[in-house]
Amino acid sequence: MKIEKTPFDELLVVHPTVISDARGYFFEIFNEARFRLESGQNVNFVQDNESMSSKGVLRGMHFQVPPHSQAKLVRVSSGSVLDMVVDLRRSKQTFGKTFSIVLSGENKIQLFIPEGFAHGFLVLEDHSVFSYKCSKYYSREHDRTMLWNDSELSIDWGIVNPIVSEKDQNALPFSACKEIFL
Repeated sequence: MKIEKTPFDELLVVHPTVISDARGYFFEIFNEARFRLESGQNVNFVQDNESMSSKGVLRGMHFQVPPHSQAKLVRVSSGSVLDMVVDLRRSKQTFGKTFSIVLSGENKIQLFIPEGFAHGFLVLEDHSVFSYKCSKYYSREHDRTMLWNDSELSIDWGIVNPIVSEKDQNALPFSACKEIFL
């Protein structure tokens, strides 16, 4: 595994070591000891989730508030997505900034998202399967959604009219999310 740092403190791109031959490929999706050693992150994942979506679906921008904020390790096993995060940590120089990366079944790249980020993704191919590990259990009471198209953030999703859930259409503006994390 190779860990690539980003301009955002603790936000990491994870490149797994893929072993390929005539039969196909093999790679470790997650190895706690190696991840801790390579990333310096001491995180305990307690829940795994998976979604399958059609091309043009946008899910996000989701996060949980303290004390149930979550770190996530996200990946795509089939298809591809434009993965997007917004730093909501007011104490960081990257507060309010965005980071995006294409995750796909082909590139096998994973993104480690520390606590304090809103997260979402746009599906680029039909039948894309998105999986993620969470450091805290889902809590409906602490679940929040930030507007995916908030004008203050000016996120370029590369699409005009994505397929968005009612929950995501009625999300909080970025201005209402600014005071949540330190």
